[in-house]
Amino acid sequence: MTAFTTANILLPKLDSAGMSKWSVVACDQYTGEPRYWRETAEIVGDAPSALNLILPEVWLEQPDIAERISAVNAEMEKYLNQGLFEEYPDSLILTRRTQADGKVRTGLVGAIDLEMYDYNKGSSSQVRATEATVAERIPPRVRIRKDAALELPHIMILIDDPAKTVIEPLEAKADSFEKVYDFELMQNGGRLEGFVADSKAISEVMAALDRLADRSEFNKRYGLNNEEVLLYAMGDGNHSLATAKECYEMKKREGSPSAALSRYALVELVNLHSPALEFEAIHRVITETDTKKLMTELTEALGLSRDGGGQRFTVILDGKEESFAITKPSSNLTVGSLQSFLDGFLAENAGKIDYIHGENVVRELCGKNGSIGFLLPSMEKSELFPTVIKDGALPRKTFSMGHANDKRFYCEARKIKT
Repeated sequence: MTAFTTANILLPKLDSAGMSKWSVVACDQYTGEPRYWRETAEIVGDAPSALNLILPEVWLEQPDIAERISAVNAEMEKYLNQGLFEEYPDSLILTRRTQADGKVRTGLVGAIDLEMYDYNKGSSSQVRATEATVAERIPPRVRIRKDAALELPHIMILIDDPAKTVIEPLEAKADSFEKVYDFELMQNGGRLEGFVADSKAISEVMAALDRLADRSEFNKRYGLNNEEVLLYAMGDGNHSLATAKECYEMKKREGSPSAALSRYALVELVNLHSPALEFEAIHRVITETDTKKLMTELTEALGLSRDGGGQRFTVILDGKEESFAITKPSSNLTVGSLQSFLDGFLAENAGKIDYIHGENVVRELCGKNGSIGFLLPSMEKSELFPTVIKDGALPRKTFSMGHANDKRFYCEARKIKT
């Protein structure tokens, strides 16, 4: 038995035009671009929308955060009471996402059993974090989820299935399934289609996952000796799944009647070997800091040189871009060496860090005084599972899967409160 299973999935009863307003991008995108979220609100208007059921992280530090959370919870209850949703019990939904660049990513929406997930470094659970989980980022998200009646997933979990035995066989016969949505996504998001898998297909998926979870085959695949199986690795939504875990543990301790529902989290399962899946670097921008002091200490700590190979990154400061090599690395990855220094510097100096998708956004943000940007290289996706198995979680915000507008858009929902 593996951690991935069917779920009672809710979909809004809307036509294609309505679904285009319903579906919005993951809440942790465009955190440095409030304009994007204002434009999204203008597109949605008064229509039913997932935008009203989430809290974009760009607003997390606003003084009215408590009121925003209350409004989200009230809107969830309102949609449920209005009968907005159609429920598909014990289902898996095959998703076909055509990205803005024309590439097609296929996924499978179902539930992950949080009893089989541990996000702590050194975990040997079947579901593991791929990047370090920042403890202080969880409480604000717990406040959003703990009283929520619904969850909407932007969590994407990866399987390492090079033979393409789990998801791809369903894609080959998708047109024989019931199509439950097909619409254009807003804000250059591409197109999204969804199909409800039949019972035979669900059985085939579960059997294929069981074969991937065989310990002897797992150890042979990675050249290991009796290690615990890592079957599901976080792709996107690391802190969202960690938040779901914390809320479940809290409700379990309290003996809440919602604990049984909270034991599971709705996710999209994607094969690491999907040709549409590309790893992108996540860049860093530091604002409200003494950039001269930062560069002086960074140069000393990491032995920065303009020459040489190995770990390299680009600094954007005062409208200029310079590439540096690290001669005194503190990690096997460039991002790890840089992040370790930045964590220490910001613990003792003024400054705020933001994690940015897209080089041009970094350049735009670093046009301001007191801002400095760091452009980082991408990691190879083939490195992901072996690295997590052998070294544990990577430094936080090591990679992103594609550009911001290619991220998962909210579509499906599930009840998490009785």
